[in-house]
Amino acid sequence: MAQDDQLKKVIGHAKEYGFVFPSSEIYDGLSAAYDYGQLGVELKNNIKSYWWTAMVRMHENIVGLDASIFMHPKTWKASGHTDAFNDPLIDNKDSKKRYRADVLIEDHIGKIEAKVAKDVKKAQKRFGDAFDKAEFLATNGNCLRRQAEIDGINEKFKTAMEAEDLAGVKALIEELGIVCPVSGTRDWTDVRQFNLMFKTELGAVSGDAGLIYLRPETAQGIFVNFLNVQKSGRMRLPFGIAQIGKAFRNEIIARQFIFRMREFEQMEMQFFVAPGDQAKWYAYWKEQRIAWHKALGLGGDAAGTDDLYRFHDHIKLAHYADAASDIEFDFPMGFKELEGVHSRTDFDLKAHEEHSGRKLRFYDPEREESYVPYVVETSIGLDRMFLAVLSSSLREEQLEGGTERTVMSIPAALAPVKVAVLPLLKKDGLPEKAREVLQLLKLNYNVQYDEKDAIGRRYRRQDAIGTPLCITVDHETLTDGAVTVRDRDTMLQERVSIADLAAVVERKVGMATLFS
Repeated sequence: MAQDDQLKKVIGHAKEYGFVFPSSEIYDGLSAAYDYGQLGVELKNNIKSYWWTAMVRMHENIVGLDASIFMHPKTWKASGHTDAFNDPLIDNKDSKKRYRADVLIEDHIGKIEAKVAKDVKKAQKRFGDAFDKAEFLATNGNCLRRQAEIDGINEKFKTAMEAEDLAGVKALIEELGIVCPVSGTRDWTDVRQFNLMFKTELGAVSGDAGLIYLRPETAQGIFVNFLNVQKSGRMRLPFGIAQIGKAFRNEIIARQFIFRMREFEQMEMQFFVAPGDQAKWYAYWKEQRIAWHKALGLGGDAAGTDDLYRFHDHIKLAHYADAASDIEFDFPMGFKELEGVHSRTDFDLKAHEEHSGRKLRFYDPEREESYVPYVVETSIGLDRMFLAVLSSSLREEQLEGGTERTVMSIPAALAPVKVAVLPLLKKDGLPEKAREVLQLLKLNYNVQYDEKDAIGRRYRRQDAIGTPLCITVDHETLTDGAVTVRDRDTMLQERVSIADLAAVVERKVGMATLFS
């Protein structure tokens, strides 16, 4: 219940302050569709910039791509999406509601994990600084029993899915006593497979001749352009191709705010390597990607950050993979997938060779041979990353004197508004001087100007949207050429010369702070 309350707070705050709005709200909205507001689009762009900088600019052997959403339908036949891009679907006969069978099982496991987390929290409170979480999980009887229960469920589910035994999946749901969240009953239909691709028609042709799909992932646009990029860029293995773009999946049930939507955005990189090198690069990218996440410091400190992430190896490998792991994040609704790191073998390029009749090979001058490269993929949902930042940043703080504030502790480099410029009063030349300061900074940063209400109330407004720095122009500014800079997190203030202001702001909120 506490998790539901936290998610509701995030959703309410996101709408109130212009981060995320329900789509088409004046027409009562559209299920699982959302619009990013004036602050949301800034945060989203900053996350993209952080990812692109880390992935492309910081690697000499990774380049970018922006492939079309529409692709030849043979693309999806070759990739396996036409025949195998399915989720197990189940209906409750009483509520008439439809669910993903795997998500029902996943949520059941989540409830068991929540009990483990509750036991850990109690023990932490009891033992204080002497508490050793790893030792507790390895020795406590309740934790061991619950972990064994989780492992047993995962093993049964893995066995059923690998054997494509949908009756076995239903039997597991019945065995676990899983009820419909709406009706509270266990009257389930059989499990059946449901293809997630959206179909549409290209041009004026009706019927199968004009049938195409909205892409369900961005990766295939990279694979079909492998040779174009390799030859035009004179790339040598290993090298990567990165892309940020929209994808579309006709989810059986889209839910949990922007976590699972039918229209979403991905940030993906496909790293092409020589056969036999994939295990080394798979380990490398797992390490690189978790470091990228932890550099943000979500949760407020290093210990909090560590508790927010975990790796989860796939129970059932996709048809194209020889290794796969998810980076899971502790969202308000529990640990869920944030990013995937996959060793895709040479499946994709070989499949496109077969279906297109074109050779997609790399000539290796050192081996003096041509071969189909192997691929290691990193794929992160931009919307999920947005939710991770939002949900981990929103908190209410008790202040001295019995007051409180709502603050978004968004990493400064990602904050939608970097600086607020505030004249102390709306007279005596202070607004004019404040606008000079605004002019100095606005080319490089998103800056807000605010002169309405008392200065304390203006600080609170900026805290609520996550602005890292507030710059106050007062009467002394007119004589000493300095301003007061207030830090969002500490609420400490310092006087800074206007001549030094640009350098100070960059040192505190610039993207380079995430790469130090």
